[in-house]
Amino acid sequence: MRLNRIIRKTALAVFAALLLTVGTVTMTPAPASAQGKARASAQGDQSPASAQGQSQAQPPAAAPAAAPEKAQSIEARVDALFTRWNNLSTPGAAVAVIKDGIVVYRKGFGCAQLECGIPITPSTVFHVASVSKQFTAMAVTMLEAAGKLSADDDIRKYLPEMHDFGTKVTIRNLLNHTSGIRDQWDLLVLSGWRMDDVITQGQIMDRLERQRELNFAPGSRYLYSNAGFTLLAEIVGRVGGKPFTEWTRENIFEPLGMTSTHFHLDHTEIVRDRAYSYDGDPEHGFRQAVLNYANVGATSLFTTVEDMANWLRNFEDKRLGGPEVMDRMLTRGVLTDGTEIAYARGLEIGAYKGLKTIGHGGGDAGFRSHVVFFPETRFGVAVFSNLGSFNPGDMAYKIADIYLASQLKPAGAPAAVPAAPALAALTPITLPAKDLEAMAGTYWIESSQFLRKILLDKGRLIYFRSADSQTELEPVSPTKFRMKDLPGPVYVDFSDKKGSVYTTYTVTEADGGRPVAKRIEPFEPTEAQLKEYLGSYTSEELDTRYDLIWKSGSLWVTGQGHQEDAPLIPMKKDFFSSGGYFRLQFERDADGAISGFRISTGRVLNLKFVRGASASQRKHIRSPVFDPAICP
Repeated sequence: MRLNRIIRKTALAVFAALLLTVGTVTMTPAPASAQGKARASAQGDQSPASAQGQSQAQPPAAAPAAAPEKAQSIEARVDALFTRWNNLSTPGAAVAVIKDGIVVYRKGFGCAQLECGIPITPSTVFHVASVSKQFTAMAVTMLEAAGKLSADDDIRKYLPEMHDFGTKVTIRNLLNHTSGIRDQWDLLVLSGWRMDDVITQGQIMDRLERQRELNFAPGSRYLYSNAGFTLLAEIVGRVGGKPFTEWTRENIFEPLGMTSTHFHLDHTEIVRDRAYSYDGDPEHGFRQAVLNYANVGATSLFTTVEDMANWLRNFEDKRLGGPEVMDRMLTRGVLTDGTEIAYARGLEIGAYKGLKTIGHGGGDAGFRSHVVFFPETRFGVAVFSNLGSFNPGDMAYKIADIYLASQLKPAGAPAAVPAAPALAALTPITLPAKDLEAMAGTYWIESSQFLRKILLDKGRLIYFRSADSQTELEPVSPTKFRMKDLPGPVYVDFSDKKGSVYTTYTVTEADGGRPVAKRIEPFEPTEAQLKEYLGSYTSEELDTRYDLIWKSGSLWVTGQGHQEDAPLIPMKKDFFSSGGYFRLQFERDADGAISGFRISTGRVLNLKFVRGASASQRKHIRSPVFDPAICP
């Protein structure tokens, strides 16, 4: 046994030294007899032409070994993007690039498991977070094409345990994030859960079944909700006649040759060649970013960049599903007022430098992922990472810049798909301080429930969000200002002048958003006024209690489970913020006494708490954390 350990350690050390010498591991076809490499061999040489007519799609073929000089130069430029992650002392990324149905680039950089020094390769298995959603949507759309369900069905036809909200929530609403159903992660966090707890499908469904209100009327607006895709996975399992994990394996992954892909429902299941996720940096050190999800639909797809190349090619050849299914997958959602949104079915339809894009990103714990396909150029990129600070979307588009340099238009060129009108670049002007004083003040954005301040500092207007987020406003007309140093053009227009001050401003964003802010009087409550809010508040929908307490001379909220105490920052009368994650809007009865509050986060709106009422409290006991650090 001791000898075996010595041999193993020696082999790992030699392998690590070799990797540090040659850089990345590039997967090439291996002899069929080589164990552990059979998958790479099977995914090596099948071309789109030779695969036509086969019932089971083969993975995209690798580029020829003898690449021309230009292609080698392109490969070197892509390699250079990943230089800082090209060693075994850091987490890193895996990349696959597909062009004209053929994999032209696939490499791994960095370490899949820091504890063991295992390198990332194109065959490394990653949790890809929300990139999972397009596969859940594909399952639903295939069942729809088979006549098993309709996108316009009420979800309660298949999920009768869900509350009747008094209005129809459709499968289409779930697919497009227009259902109004509150997001599952925000609900769990508000209930006192940690995101590294073991979180099961049943626990999420229990939380969703408890909801008695929606964020908004179904179809009236777009708001991203992971809960919708968990519900879709449940529908697939019930309509498809077998568990969601089995249905997707048999009907999507196996036909596409995605042999290293599955939905990971059992968090204790051992997966060979997997990456674990990390946070941190080389200077301060890395730490595990533990993920114990035992739920599927919105997330939890385990896959490789090699397998993802097969999926990207299906956007072009439509071998799985056919044109009908793929056209439905790529059809943008439409709101009840006729507005077309960018989100289709688990996919975002957009444009990059004049070319149409189909894609999605994802992030859970320290995992980061992005896939994008350019249908007009038959080009796609998949980038998966196990480092929380890594930006795979940015990297995917940098790779596109290299391969599609001759086909991309300069940034800001007209898009090839419907988009918001481009914002013209306006010439800055100078305004006297007395004119700027008319804009300074405190403002409230009702649509997002954000407090904003416009400050005058040394002859400059400052757009103040928080102490850590401020932007200078540069005048381009007497009432229009541009936010400086942002990646895209964003303008602020002041209007409705009353006396010597403006009372309204409108933000015009590049994506077409136009939030409106109204001037309000600053809210500076006394200690007696703040203590009016003290007490216990309960929520039946969260099955939890919050206590508002007086601590260190200010108002604090304390919850149950793992939720940390947070100071409440007054924003306006009866409205407080935790400083970032959530906001509380207090309600009063007919006598003016505080009767409860509504809590909102980015993806949960106006969830009700009642003052002094008793809820059925079930103490949440944190599940044990599964330690993934098991070396070979």
